[in-house]
Amino acid sequence: MMNYMPGTASLIEEIDEKHLVLLRDGRTLIGFLRSIDQFANLVLDETVERIHVGKKYGDIPRGIFVIRGENVVLLGEIDLIKECKRVLRPVSIEEILEDQRCQQQAKQEAEKTKLQVAPESYLQRALGANQVVIVNLSFHDRKRRRKGRFSTRS
Repeated sequence: MMNYMPGTASLIEEIDEKHLVLLRDGRTLIGFLRSIDQFANLVLDETVERIHVGKKYGDIPRGIFVIRGENVVLLGEIDLIKECKRVLRPVSIEEILEDQRCQQQAKQEAEKTKLQVAPESYLQRALGANQVVIVNLSFHDRKRRRKGRFSTRS
C-alpha cells in the first residue's frame, strides 16, 4: 500500500530529480529540484530557461533559481531517457532570442491588424451587445448634459 502525503509533502520523494516548471508569466525552467516548502516555493539547481519557437529551442543558463510557489503553474518530472529522443532542434541563445523577438513582433502586428479591421466587434464582444458606453465626453458635453441640452435618447 502506498502512503499518501498531503500537499507539497508528496514532492519530497522528487528531490534531486530533474523537473520542468512552467511559470505564470509563460517562462519554462528546467533544473534539479533541491528544496520545497509548505507554500510550494521551489529551489532549482543547474537551471536553464528554455525558449521554444516552432521546432527549435534554446536554453539560457540561470544557475540556482528560487521560485515563489504562487508563480508555479505546472511542475513535472523529466524522464531522462525520453529527453534524449527530442523532436525539437537545439539552437544558440542568440538565434532563439532573435526568433522569439520576430515571433512576438508578428503576433503584435496580427493583433494590430485585427483591431484595425473590426474595432467595433472587439468592443461589442468585450462589453456585450446590449450595453451602451459613453466614452470620453468632453467637459462642455458634460456641462450641457447637466443643463438638459444634451440628448441621451436613441
